[in-house]
Amino acid sequence: MLERNRTPKKSFWVYCVIAVVVVMLLNSLFFPNLMQPQESSYTQFVRSVEAGDVVMVELQDQEIGYAVRDGERVRVYVTGNPNDPNLVQRLLDAEVEFGQVVPKEMSPLLSFLLTWALPFAMFAGVWYLFSRMMQKKMGGGNAMQFGKSNAKVYVAAQTGKTFADVAGEDEAKEALKEIVDFLHDPKKYERIGATMPKGALLVGPPGTGKTLLAKAVAGEAKVPFFSISGSEFVEMFVGMGAAKVRDLFKQAEEKAPCIVFIDEIDTIGKKRDGAAGFGGNDEREQTLNQLLTEMDGFDGRKGVVILAATNRPETLDKALLRPGRFDRRIPVELPDLAGREAILRVHAKDVRMEPGADFNAIARATAGASGAELANIINEAALRAVRLGRDAVTQEDLEESVEVILAGYQRKNAVIAPDEKKRIAYHEIGHALVAAMQSHSAPVAKITIVPRTSGALGYTMQVEEGERVLLTQEELFQKIATLTGGRAAEELVFHSASSGASNDIEQATKLSRAMVTRYGMSGTFDMTALETVSNQYLGGDASLACSPETAAQVDREVVETIKEAHATARRILEGQREALDRLAAYLLEKETITGAEFMEILGKKQA
Repeated sequence: MLERNRTPKKSFWVYCVIAVVVVMLLNSLFFPNLMQPQESSYTQFVRSVEAGDVVMVELQDQEIGYAVRDGERVRVYVTGNPNDPNLVQRLLDAEVEFGQVVPKEMSPLLSFLLTWALPFAMFAGVWYLFSRMMQKKMGGGNAMQFGKSNAKVYVAAQTGKTFADVAGEDEAKEALKEIVDFLHDPKKYERIGATMPKGALLVGPPGTGKTLLAKAVAGEAKVPFFSISGSEFVEMFVGMGAAKVRDLFKQAEEKAPCIVFIDEIDTIGKKRDGAAGFGGNDEREQTLNQLLTEMDGFDGRKGVVILAATNRPETLDKALLRPGRFDRRIPVELPDLAGREAILRVHAKDVRMEPGADFNAIARATAGASGAELANIINEAALRAVRLGRDAVTQEDLEESVEVILAGYQRKNAVIAPDEKKRIAYHEIGHALVAAMQSHSAPVAKITIVPRTSGALGYTMQVEEGERVLLTQEELFQKIATLTGGRAAEELVFHSASSGASNDIEQATKLSRAMVTRYGMSGTFDMTALETVSNQYLGGDASLACSPETAAQVDREVVETIKEAHATARRILEGQREALDRLAAYLLEKETITGAEFMEILGKKQA
C-alpha cells in the first residue's frame, strides 16, 4: 500500500538558531561596552593634565589610566607608565583625583550571566508571551505545535458512561450496539467478510444526548475515545485545520481499536459551493477535503470508528454522507412519553426523592422536552428543596420546576393594579373555559395569574393524558380557538382588547398558516406544499415557496381561519358567562388553582 507523503515539520534546531541570533542582537543592543578605554601617548596625557581636563587618574605598574571630561561626557584613556618621578607631584598640583578608572575584568560567570543568560531569558519571556497570545487567538493549544489536533483522549475507564446512563433513545442505542460488538470482536465480522461502517452520524435536536451516546459507545466497548469539536479544526492560519485532521487520524490509527467523536461536524462539513474566497478553496474547505481524504484512506478493519454529531444535517456536504464515509445516519430524536419518564428516573437516581414521586405526571407535562431539559428539571427541583430547607425532593418541587423551565421563576414582588389583575384573571379563565367546552382539547391542569420572569402575566397549563403524535384538522382548529379564548373573554367582559394576547396571536397565526401551507388542510390549495422548512432541529424556519398572488391568498385563508376560531371562542364564552364570572372571581382570590378545582366549580368531573 502506498503511503501518503507528509509535509516534514520544521526542526526544533531552526528555532534555536533564530534564538541565538536574536540573543546576539539583544546583547549588542543592551550591553555595549560604553566605558571601553582608548589608548593614547604619554605626551597627550601630560598635555591633558596641564590643560586641566583630567579629572581622575589610576596609576598601575605598567600603564596609567585617566579620565578626561569632554563637555558633559567622560572619556577613559590608557597610556604606558614611564615611571616619571615628578608625575605624582604634577598631578597633585593640577588637583587631579586618584581612583579606579579602568573597569576591572569581571568574573567569567558574571560575564556569561549578563551578556548571554539575561538576554536569552528576556527573549524566552517575549516568545512565551507571544505564544500565549497566539494560543488564545487560535482557541487553545500550543503555538509551537500548530498541527496538533488537541483532541481530548479518554481511556476505556474514563468516559464513565454506558448505555445504562442513556434513557429514552432505545432505537439509537440499538443501532450503535453493532458498533460496540464489532469493537469487542472484529474477528467475527472478518470471518464472513463484512466490514464495519467507517462512520456513523448522530442527528437530532440540541440536548437529546448525542455526545452522551458517543461516550456510552466507548464505555461499552472499553476502547480509547477521542473527542473534538468541529470548531477546533478552524484556525486563523491556512492549512492548520487540515494538519489537525491528519494528526487526529494518525493518533487514532496508533491507538486502534478506538472511537473518534467529532461534535458539531457541520462547522467544517458544510456544502462546498465554490464561492468562498477567490478560488473557493478557503481554510474550511481545505479542512473538509482533508477529512474526506483521511476517511477514504484508513482501513475500517483496524477498528477505528468515526462518530459525528450535528443538528443541521441539511447543511452537510454530500461527499461526507456517501457510503464509505458516514455510512449510517442515526436519528436521536426528542423522547416520547415513556422515554421522558425513563430519563427523569435516570437523573433522579442520584437525588434524594420522597417516596411515591409521580414521574409519569411530570413526563406528560413536558411534551417536547429534550433530555437536557428533563435533567435540568430534576436539578431545579433539588435546588428548590434545598432553598425551602427540605432534605428530599417532593412532587410539588418537581411540578414547580416544570413551570420554572417553561415560564420562568415567579415574580413575587411584581405590583399589578387591581383592574389589570382582574383582566388577567378573565383572560386565563377564557382560555381554560374554551378548552374545557371543546371535545378535542387537552384537560386543564393548572391556571395561575402569578407573573413569571419570562414576561407571562399568567398562564393556563393543559396536559395530555397520553402521547400524541398526530393532530387532526378539528384538533388544530380547536387549539386556535383556545388560543383566542383569552382575547374573547376580555372583549366580552371589558368591551376592549389589551396587549396581553400577543403570544396567543403569534401561536394562533403559526398554527393557522401551517394548516394551509404545510398540512394540506385547505379547501383552496388541497394537498399542495406552499412552504419549505429548513433547520428542522433548530426551530424549523419556514419560507413560502409560491408566487406573490398565491401568498396573498394564503394570507386571506389564514385570517379567515383565525376569525372563525375567534368567533367560536366568543360563542362558547357567551353561553358560559355565569361560569366565566364565577371562575374568574375564584382565580382572582386564590391566584393559582388546579385543574380539579376548575372542573369542580365548572360543575363537571375532571376526565
